[in-house]
Amino acid sequence: MPHQLPDDLYPPERLPWIKRLLARLVGRGLTGLGAQHVPSFSQGYSDGYLNGHGEGMNEGYAEGRFDGIEESRQVLLIRDTRPTEHRGPRIDDHLFDDWRLALTPELKKRIKADVALKLPVHAQPSAAQWKMIFSDTPSTYVVAGAGAGKSTSLVLRILMLTHYLGFELNSLTVVTFTRESRKDFINKLIAIMALWGHSMSLKEGRELVRTFHSRILPLVRSLPGFSELRAFENLSNQAATTTLEEGADSNPFDLRINDAQRQQLNRCYHDLYTSNQRFREVMAPLYRHSLQLKELDRDHPDVQKRITVMGLSSTRDEELCDTIEDLWIRAQAWPIKGIEPMRQTVEINGLAFHFHGYIAELDAWVVLGFDPSENQQMKRPGAKLPVWAEWVIKRTLFQAFCRKPVIWLENYDSASRVLQSLAGSAVAGPGFDYKVKGELGAAPLLDAFVTAASFIENLGLDVSAAVAQMSFAANDPDRYFFEALSLFWKAFEAHLLAQSPPVMTYNRMFALFGETSPENLKFVSDELLRPLSHLMIDEFQDVSPQIVSWIRASLREIRSRGPAMHIGRVAQRSSLLCVGDDWQSIYGWRGSSPKFFMEFAKEFSSPATTKVMLSDNFRSHQHIIDAAEHIVRAAPAIAGKKAKAGGVAQELLPVTILDRNDDELTVRLIQHYNDGDSVLLLYRKSSEKANFSEDLQRLVNYDYGLPAESRRFKQLTYHSAKGLQADAVFLLGDCQHLTQSPYKNQVYRMAGLGKDGDADPFDSAQKDEILRLAYVAITRAVRHCYWYIDANGVGAANGSDKAAMPKASDRIAGDKPFFEDLRGQGIKQ
Repeated sequence: MPHQLPDDLYPPERLPWIKRLLARLVGRGLTGLGAQHVPSFSQGYSDGYLNGHGEGMNEGYAEGRFDGIEESRQVLLIRDTRPTEHRGPRIDDHLFDDWRLALTPELKKRIKADVALKLPVHAQPSAAQWKMIFSDTPSTYVVAGAGAGKSTSLVLRILMLTHYLGFELNSLTVVTFTRESRKDFINKLIAIMALWGHSMSLKEGRELVRTFHSRILPLVRSLPGFSELRAFENLSNQAATTTLEEGADSNPFDLRINDAQRQQLNRCYHDLYTSNQRFREVMAPLYRHSLQLKELDRDHPDVQKRITVMGLSSTRDEELCDTIEDLWIRAQAWPIKGIEPMRQTVEINGLAFHFHGYIAELDAWVVLGFDPSENQQMKRPGAKLPVWAEWVIKRTLFQAFCRKPVIWLENYDSASRVLQSLAGSAVAGPGFDYKVKGELGAAPLLDAFVTAASFIENLGLDVSAAVAQMSFAANDPDRYFFEALSLFWKAFEAHLLAQSPPVMTYNRMFALFGETSPENLKFVSDELLRPLSHLMIDEFQDVSPQIVSWIRASLREIRSRGPAMHIGRVAQRSSLLCVGDDWQSIYGWRGSSPKFFMEFAKEFSSPATTKVMLSDNFRSHQHIIDAAEHIVRAAPAIAGKKAKAGGVAQELLPVTILDRNDDELTVRLIQHYNDGDSVLLLYRKSSEKANFSEDLQRLVNYDYGLPAESRRFKQLTYHSAKGLQADAVFLLGDCQHLTQSPYKNQVYRMAGLGKDGDADPFDSAQKDEILRLAYVAITRAVRHCYWYIDANGVGAANGSDKAAMPKASDRIAGDKPFFEDLRGQGIKQ
């Protein structure tokens, strides 16, 4: 029932028919009399209400449902899901199309089976190496620690692309950094390709395996008027060559000035000095700074010793000047053009001394020296000391107490060269050295120009534009150095282009086709650009910002040309695979940076990127690995790095730390050599070779006299040892950051390197780099590593300020099993 009724209103049970008839007759009678029976009325009302309500509900539901369905067919429900703010389509700024290599599971299985059949057991790739070989994404970066077996994996990657996928060799380029690594890789590639039935010639190998330099050179030579262009870095006095092998083996960060290069530098300097007044003006304070007598602290022992005879020296100084001046006149070295002979008295600490002359252009006074060619026993009449000793006393006193600009001409030859340069008549160049703040030593001025310009350009900056953003104190001579550099470098580049055939620096070539000038790539043919389509780069942690800019610009140009560039070829589109180890980035002092490898996915935008970690070390045992990693772990690194020994199990020998003792080192080294071990002796400075003992030098000469394949001893700098290994490695000297470089800090910030807010980003990077250098040196060892360190550190002989600078040995932990620190304990045989 739809509603609950009182009990008396529920209908009674049905009556028999006789009683129903009687009730009907009685009811009609009562109706006629107008009588009413309330219960019967209520019951009837109830029956009628219930029947009518039920029928009405049914009929209404049916009609309403029908009407609702009909109306719903005529009304649309509109939902507005559009964003409230207008947004256009996103920009596709990827360097690559969104594509994948056609590597099916069946093909991978087949390749693995072939490799298992053709290569020996020890050369079989690990799971991580197979991930590198089979990476099918447009971009891939492989974090390969020391001894990770990356070269074999890279060769198998090339084999997979060419033999199994049909890629053409001239669509690929493999980049290595050094002559030796290039040679070794080519030999390994030829040998493995032969196992698969491909007879690759040495020429084909050299076309495929390149340095960055040998890839950029043909691009520039393809431009009108530059078909015979030569690289400044490859100039020599021999007959010029225009083959593509020119510069093929050159290191991107190595520039040693030879005679042919210096001749071009000197010619440009001479022309600029005679033609540009401002250049002459900024050169004057550089001359004066470089030539003037360097100050000496008054507390210096030499000063304290000689100050006691200062009064006597003053009374005899004029006679000393006469004696020395007579010697210069007899040698026809005095007077000198550009110097006014002017005997001038100057008060030094209250006593009278004398100058010999004055250079108006430099506003500096001149004192003549005692030439070493003269008789060292010569004495003035009545004098107890030789002339040279009196002259040394005077020089010390001037260094400590004279505050006027003084140029001390040491000998006849140097004076002649300096003053010829001052007059602008010397073809040999400026004729003096200069030390930029932050550099370890002075260098000939033009060499210093080349070094600074190369560093700035390696960072992807223009020299003149960078100099314009620098700032120095008013009295800082570096202010004049960099203005002179800006003027000189612009003139030098024009001078090189004016040669026949034209000459250009490699940095200038990379800049021509970098991201600041991408339009120049439009002039490069498909044929020349195609080898850059599929790039594989080794040692990527040492790449410079300049080269990164060129790589990115080239990849963008290849993508922009689209499928038309690859018509009729199997190798389509483009890809980039980079192998490196940020812990082995050790060329920041020349302009490289591990940033581009550490932030690879960000720096090389791609629809998909594969990251591979090669953690197995097939060279060293675990103690060598752990010791090296303990030192370098304080430097920023790619997350998740931890190497493990993956080769044959070896005895775990700790890295032995000893006090510097050259005799003990020699004995231990010769013992390892006589035991049949290969040996590496690594040092921080090449000058260490001059200190080798006679026994060690005899070993060097003996080993060098053997056939190349039988030699077991090499001696190199820490930096030169990359890629090498030996059973026993001897490290001579610490890795220490010794200087601060104001100008490099400034250009580092301009290049966007370093952490935000770091006032000295270059110096901070160098403090990390010394740890990485120690890591590289230690990981050359297969079994034994001995590290000989000066008792008081690198700075012991260079002043307490340098002794306080950070050094790699600070990270040595004597409580770790992988170190055996024997310093201060004497010799342990």
